[in-house]
Amino acid sequence: MATSAQPLSGDSSIATWLADPVGSAILTDMLAQGGQSPDVFKPVSRLAIKRLVKMSRGAFTQEMLDDLVRRAAAGDVPTGSAPVAEDTAAAESAAPAVALREWTERIDQGRFTGRTVIVTGAGSGIGRATASRIVREGGRVIAVDVSQERLDEFVAEHAGADIVAMVADITDDAAITRIVEAADGTIDGLANIAGIMDDMTPVGEMSDAVWERVFRVNVDGTMKLMRAVIPVMMAQGGGSIVNTASEAALRGSAAGAAYTASKHAVVGLTKSTAFMYGPSGLRVNAVAPGATITNIEAKFASPLGAERVQLAMAILPGAAEAEALAASITFLLSDDGVNINGVVLASDGGWSAA
Repeated sequence: MATSAQPLSGDSSIATWLADPVGSAILTDMLAQGGQSPDVFKPVSRLAIKRLVKMSRGAFTQEMLDDLVRRAAAGDVPTGSAPVAEDTAAAESAAPAVALREWTERIDQGRFTGRTVIVTGAGSGIGRATASRIVREGGRVIAVDVSQERLDEFVAEHAGADIVAMVADITDDAAITRIVEAADGTIDGLANIAGIMDDMTPVGEMSDAVWERVFRVNVDGTMKLMRAVIPVMMAQGGGSIVNTASEAALRGSAAGAAYTASKHAVVGLTKSTAFMYGPSGLRVNAVAPGATITNIEAKFASPLGAERVQLAMAILPGAAEAEALAASITFLLSDDGVNINGVVLASDGGWSAA
């Protein structure tokens, strides 16, 4: 039998599993088979272990979780594991004294009823979570992504929802025109979420190719869609734009020079546009995510960049799920953000306060 005060279950946090002698032995063995250690769980240790089923996208299945829970209940410690402590008090003392309350998404029925919102990067990560929340709250979404496969998956998950799925490159003017035309004359919101990471290189090692590619997507694409939707929003008397900045828009230690500069530029676009068009009924804000579980992978092409950024990330809070960022973005997109304009909202678990 597991030695936790409460039996281990899918609702138990990963940290609770790792603090339990039986749970830790089972998880450690499972990870070792894939050449990994429990350190991979550090960014998500506060989450219920059942969240891994969705987050892993097939690598960790419900059947695997059910088997873990069964083995933990039976005290089925893998052969060769360290002996399980007989003193349950010692094991319990390793667990947090107070269980952190897990955040649960709360859908506000009808918040986007009658609204049309363009969401870029809608096939995965923060974009997908944002588009999903909007349609579940009654909105119509123009879902834009570069991957047909990811868009097909998104549409299939929301059968019957009002979704116009478009494969489009936001850096291409013709594609921007098609996106706006798909909205059919009404654009109540724009969530500029599509973006790419750099390779963490400092400016002294920067290649033109990395600089230009990052700015083309993160800045040019964001600007082009803003420029295209503003006339429609002004003609209808208002609208809300939310751009995706980053923790890298607030500090210099979160990424390489190209990504950091591009996200600072997004903040400039946001503030300038909010000032210029506020009297016309437009609200333009940005969200600055911290560590978030998405499909954007950080790569280190520079030893100096790796050393400096990894040092700064020692104070990084646990990674958030994309749905947590969608909650911040949809707040600003909706009428709940009625009195907010020109703001950069840090949605980073407190990283910017450190």
